[in-house]
Amino acid sequence: MHQQDDSKEAVKQQFAQHAEKYVASESHAKGGDLVLLAEWLHPHSTWVMLDVATGGGHVAKTLSPYVGHVFATDLTPRMLTRAAEHLRPEHPNIWYVVADAEALPFLDETFDAVTCRIAPHHFPRPEQFVREVARVLKPGGRFLMIDNVAPAGKQLDLFMNKVEKARDESHVRCLSIEEWRGLFTAAGLTERRESLRRKTYDFPVWVARMARDTKQIEAVETLLIDAADEMKQYFAVKIQDGKVISLQVDEWMVLLEK
Repeated sequence: MHQQDDSKEAVKQQFAQHAEKYVASESHAKGGDLVLLAEWLHPHSTWVMLDVATGGGHVAKTLSPYVGHVFATDLTPRMLTRAAEHLRPEHPNIWYVVADAEALPFLDETFDAVTCRIAPHHFPRPEQFVREVARVLKPGGRFLMIDNVAPAGKQLDLFMNKVEKARDESHVRCLSIEEWRGLFTAAGLTERRESLRRKTYDFPVWVARMARDTKQIEAVETLLIDAADEMKQYFAVKIQDGKVISLQVDEWMVLLEK
């Protein structure tokens, strides 16, 4: 229990410190997946929806014109405040609630749809998060999740999570698709659609977003430079003049129904 509490405290500290970067982040604000949200969900103007771990509020912002109300939640008050300041003038139907993804403060069967994007790898108990999503969804409700996922191979999985943890102390773990599917099935959610894509990180921008100092940045860069060829090849690590330029990770988008 203490380890989970520590993980959540790390998340709050990290994201409070870097809230401005996440609201303005190009990769979060303009990801190719955002344009697919409405196409996949088929939202209705009467819907009440929930965006878990909203971060900079990019999903809430994208979907708010299509639905009645969006409840945007986040564990970090400062992050939520920054998102609200950014979105309130043009999106009056978004409501902001400080909430833990693993203990959502809503009644059973409240929402027509739930979304969560590029956040579950910060959750200490992803199985509890999935159970909570299933609980607050109405029967027939839709859950759209987007997150980085670990490759199927154990060594690739370990390496990816090691690099992520070195860059961001609040990182817990990227699960594999197989692991996520097990959690969804256990919670009574049925998969309706999925897509796996390769996402490219501009390394200097990506590593600086959460790093404390240049020493931490150098440590992450060294991990990639010194990695085995198998790792460099899978993650498409591009090195130029002894510096890491970019890398790629797997990002999974999945639509489920209760």
